[in-house]
Amino acid sequence: MAQDEASAAPAPAHPAKEWGKTPGPLPARQFLQGPRSRPFELRLALGIFLEFIYGFRKLHFVGPCVTVFGSARYGVEHQYYELGQQVGACLARAGFTVMTGGGPGLMEATNRGAREAGGLSIGCNITLPREQKPNPYLDRFVEFRHFFVRKVMLVKYSYAFIALPGGLGTLDEIFEVSVLIQTGKIKDFPVVLLGVKFWTPLIEFMRQGLVGGRTIEPADVERIIITDSPQEAVELVRERAMKQFGLTEGPAMKRRWYLGE
Repeated sequence: MAQDEASAAPAPAHPAKEWGKTPGPLPARQFLQGPRSRPFELRLALGIFLEFIYGFRKLHFVGPCVTVFGSARYGVEHQYYELGQQVGACLARAGFTVMTGGGPGLMEATNRGAREAGGLSIGCNITLPREQKPNPYLDRFVEFRHFFVRKVMLVKYSYAFIALPGGLGTLDEIFEVSVLIQTGKIKDFPVVLLGVKFWTPLIEFMRQGLVGGRTIEPADVERIIITDSPQEAVELVRERAMKQFGLTEGPAMKRRWYLGE
């Protein structure tokens, strides 16, 4: 099948201005539009590699994280905003670095709770056609063009995953983590859903539709904890992280190498 005129357009300049610096504005959809010329594909692949290096540099020394997912659409007036603040504060007091997508809504609430409790607050944002600005409660903010690079960063540094109510993005992140655990690509880290009323229909669908249809195993649902209590969620995370994965309370990891901000 012949390529369209857009596919034949000349390749843009290299997306990274300098090794390890914030990537440029090249749209991720160019990478997913189908086959291009080999030099074009090579430039895109190198840009993605540099985006990974940029993320590794920014996040290497943040310490043990818990990633919290949640909607960008629930503002400070919403009941779940307070829930986000509470879980962020509880995680910070338990000694975890709190990582979110870095945007508004429940991500902001979680970062705010962590910051106000004296913890380290991290945001991994994604560039979108409608600009998503970082929330004002971040100690470190890292921005990515590609969702898959961002997902790697949200998973790579975390010992547990907590999901507040959210939409398609939150569902995508929950199921991505669940697949990685199911297939053994990552360890059996805790996955906690906060908001029993919100998440119960999803869990029931998984039990009746997916387990009942034999497309997943019962264990794939049973490993997901659902609760209304931020304290219970964080206590479970803390216990599993310390007993199962060997984390201890102590000084932060010393920097063996550093390439600057």
